[in-house]
Order: sequence, then C-alpha cells, then structure tokens
Amino acid sequence: MSKIDPNKLLISSDFYSVQGEGISTGIPSYFVRLGICNLTCGMSRAFTNNLMKEKSLEDGEIFEGDLHKEGKATWTCDSTSQWLWRGEDKDFQYLIDRWKEQDIYEDIKSGLIHIIWTGGEPTIKGHQEAIVNFFKYWKSVDPSIKKIISGGLVNTDQVTAYSEIETNGTIVIDYPLSIYIDQINCSPKLSNSGMTEKQRINPDAIKRIMEHSNYQFKFVISNEEDVKELFRDFVVPFSIPLTNVVCMPGLDDVADFEERTQFCLEMAKKYKFRGLTRLHIAAWNKTLNV
Repeated sequence: MSKIDPNKLLISSDFYSVQGEGISTGIPSYFVRLGICNLTCGMSRAFTNNLMKEKSLEDGEIFEGDLHKEGKATWTCDSTSQWLWRGEDKDFQYLIDRWKEQDIYEDIKSGLIHIIWTGGEPTIKGHQEAIVNFFKYWKSVDPSIKKIISGGLVNTDQVTAYSEIETNGTIVIDYPLSIYIDQINCSPKLSNSGMTEKQRINPDAIKRIMEHSNYQFKFVISNEEDVKELFRDFVVPFSIPLTNVVCMPGLDDVADFEERTQFCLEMAKKYKFRGLTRLHIAAWNKTLNV
C-alpha cells in the first residue's frame, strides 16, 4: 500500500453534489474522495493489480470484476476507477479554495452542506492523520471555526461544519479523528463482496465505531440470505441496534431500480431495519440531476 503524506490530502476527486446513500440521503454535500483502498470488492488482488498496471478504466466506469463474473461475488466496487490509481497530493488550502470558488464556503462552515470523507478507504492510517491535520489547518486560517471537536466527546454550543466519514469498518478509527467527525457511515462487507471473513470483519474497528455518538451500519443486500448473514455476522455478535442499521439493494443498472428497491423495502418490513434505495444509481444514469 502506497505511503500517504499526512500533511497533504491524497484526493482522487472532489465535488459538490447530494448525498445518495444512507441516513443523510438528499442532503447537499461536498465529497472528498481519497485514494487507495484496503479491500477489492468483487475482484481478486491479481485482477486489481492488473487494472492498476493497465490504467485502462475510464473515470467513473462501471464494470464487473473477476470474482463477480465467476459468481464468487454479486457486485463490484463502483468507485474502483477513481481510487485505484487516480489521486494527487493536495495542500490543505486546496479544499478551502475550492469551496470559496464555488461560493459554498459559508454553507460548509455552518454545516448546511455536509463534508463527506470517502474513498477508497479514508480510515487508512495516513488518511486519518491527514484529515485531522486538515481540520487543524482550517482552524488556523479561519479562527471563526469554533466547533472542531465533535463526535459526542466534547459538547459545544455553536455548530460549525458537519463531517461524515464513509468507511468499510475494517480499520480502527483513532480517537484524534473520531472527535473531528460528526457522523460515521460504516458499510461492512458481506460475503457477497467476495472478500474473506478475515478481510472484512475487524471486531475492534466495529466496536470503536459504536463508541461514537452518531453512527450507522449500511449494508448492500441482494437476497434474503444476505440479510440473514448481516444479522449473524454483525447485528447479533456486536449487539448493533436496529435503529442504526440501514440496508440498500445491490444495484448496478437503473433498469432494476424499482424491483430491487421494492425487495429491500420488503426486507425492511420483515426484519425491522431501515430500508433505502440507492439514489446515486439513478443519478449516474441521468434520471436525476445530481
């Protein structure tokens, strides 16, 4: 895994859009996609290494990995083309300048627009340090940033900035980062990802997430067996409250949008978790202007 400079942000893409997944669906958000991931969902490591060598994927291209094609997974990571090799070290000032250029700086600072740290895997240790250092830098250049510590560990009266982090839940989130994050969106991987149990389940990482005051566990389900698995491997052993469980359908094609969404909602009724659709799939297929 490439070394990450903690005094820069290794950004593969950053953009203003609307959150399309989880409990924050529909909220205007600024996405900061960081490069590199420790998992290769739907793909073997050899397949991924070849993709990285060839660099033939178009930015944002959706494809089937080898494990997916072989039936050893039911989906392939839909952001591979962005985190696998794309990424450039950016000075911390870069994001601030981007927000000001788009005239959304004050809305981000007030928390009206959420900051979404995503990837790849943004909890890789170097990324964790870099995000913390970014917040420290931001406060140094704008002292009006009052609430830089959150996560329920420190209470403040003024709400300034709202950060979500999207993680696969396999790496322990250190406390320095945890107190800067307002919401943890954990997407644990099931066996439908093609990843081994050892690769995708880290009890210490799951427990650390549950120490935070605001977290959700978001699962992608393709059939009822997936639902039974998420209860067996996560909800029951870690005593995750169902109020903190969100499920969305495995979905690659907008043609299946209605049927897959209906399936997920039926499972929500049966198993009592929160069922949602996948808004970003519709957005990618240009049925929504997101």
